[in-house]
This record gives sequence, structure tokens and C-alpha cells, in this order.
Amino acid sequence: MSRTPRASRTAVLVCQGRAAADALIAPGRFADPTALPLLRPDEREAVQWVRDGAPPQKWQQRIDYETVRASAELMAPRTIAIDDAIRAHPCPQLVILGAGLDGRAWRMPDLAGVTVFEVDQPATQQDKRDRAAGLPGTPPRFVPVDFGRDRLAETLADHGHRADLATTWIWEGVVPYLTRAEVAATVAELAACSAPGSRLVVNFQSPATATRVGRVLARLLTASTGRSSVWTNEPWRSTWTPAAMTALLTRHGYTVTRDENLLDTARGLALPVRHTRSLRHSQVMVADRP
Repeated sequence: MSRTPRASRTAVLVCQGRAAADALIAPGRFADPTALPLLRPDEREAVQWVRDGAPPQKWQQRIDYETVRASAELMAPRTIAIDDAIRAHPCPQLVILGAGLDGRAWRMPDLAGVTVFEVDQPATQQDKRDRAAGLPGTPPRFVPVDFGRDRLAETLADHGHRADLATTWIWEGVVPYLTRAEVAATVAELAACSAPGSRLVVNFQSPATATRVGRVLARLLTASTGRSSVWTNEPWRSTWTPAAMTALLTRHGYTVTRDENLLDTARGLALPVRHTRSLRHSQVMVADRP
């Protein structure tokens, strides 16, 4: 029997966070009108509770509400930081690694004339294509990659990516789910097909005992509703200090031009902050190929 592909639960939560924050958190600086249309009807319910500021009374629904609200607080500064890095250094190609339910190809007018590639696992990507069928605008070039079998550079080239043209690489929300060896191998592949003038924008988690404890508590709270946590089947496999990530990128010919945690980003935008720990240990680093 065929099985309908589904996006990862983490990808859905990220999209719910963007939908909840759309034009409400950092209005004028953050908007993502693609997020809500990319969600299924049942996935939109908690988003609406957050947007209405109406926490439900039932325990299971309240957990969903708090989870999406925390995601919205994280997604606004993270998306702003990455979008700003894209706009500040235009390249003729943009590759989004582990794209999930990202809407940049449709929502960013700055990408007009830019060839946008989205890389993801085949089943996850098919689910994305089904969800995005009604979005107006030019879709990206979808590049299905089985990361355990396919070579990223070769598969991208098969779909039209040119290693002789500068590329902006967006690596958002993926690094924690990879081992350190997998992260290092991916950076080597990116460097091999990055022409001079390319830019890598990488989001990663720095080590923190409090963050690990928080994830355990979140799993326990979700378990109390009779369901498994969004992170149960998608555990973190690596964290990086900014110094370690800088060293890795430098070894592969990148020059780090910006490194900021999302707590500083949020405070710089005068955003309300409830979850200081999760923001403090989420980094966005920008590195360029001279």
C-alpha cells in the first residue's frame, strides 16, 4: 500500500511558529504569508490560538499552544537574521539545505532573478510540493537528496546548480540533527562547489545543560498528554561552540563575517523575550568565500 509522505514534525513546528509570528512579532521586519497556507487545517488550530492570545483550558491543547508560542518567539529573530544576510550579499544562486516548509522562494521579492534550489529528503520534499501547490509565484527547483546515499554536489549539478557561480547557502535548523562528522562532511561538500563570492549562513546550537534539560521537560510534558514529543524521533546529535564552528568553516576557506546569538538579535529588534535560554544558545553565523 502506498503511504502519503509527511513533513517532519520539526518542520511543521517551525512553519507553525512562522505562521503565528507573521506580522505580529516584529511587524514591519518580519512577515511570512506563505507559512499558514503551507499548514494542514489541523496544524493551523494552535497557530490561531497563539495569534488570538487565547490559551486553551484543556491540558493537551495548552501544551500545543505553549509549544507553538515558543516557536514563534524563536522563528521571528532567526528568520530576520537569515533574510538580512541574504539581502546584504546577493548571489545568482541560493540553496536551502533541509528546506522543510521554508517559503523564501515565494515570499522574498529580493530573490527575483535568483535561481533557488531546495534540498531535502525525497518523502519530505514530496509532502512540501503537495502543500505548496497553491502558492502564487515561482517555485524553487526541488532537489530530492537521500543524504545517506546521494552526493550533494553531484545531485545539485544534475538539477542545474553551477559551481562556477556564487551561491548563497542557507543551512537553518538542520545542524543539531546531524553528527559532528556529518556536519564536517557537509561543509566540505559545500566548499567544493562554492565559487568565490559565495556566502554560507548557518544556524546551529551552542552547548547548554539548561537547553538539554528543557528538551527533556518538553518531552515529559508532551508525554503527559498521551502523545510523543516532536523531538522524540528527531533528537539533537551535535552542538557547536562558535569557536568550533568558526574553526571548521575557516579550514574550508570561509571567512566568518558575523556571529550572533538570537537573544542578542531579539533584543536588538526590541522583541519581547520569554525563553531567554533557547534564544541565547541558538546562533546564526555568516561566512563568505573570498
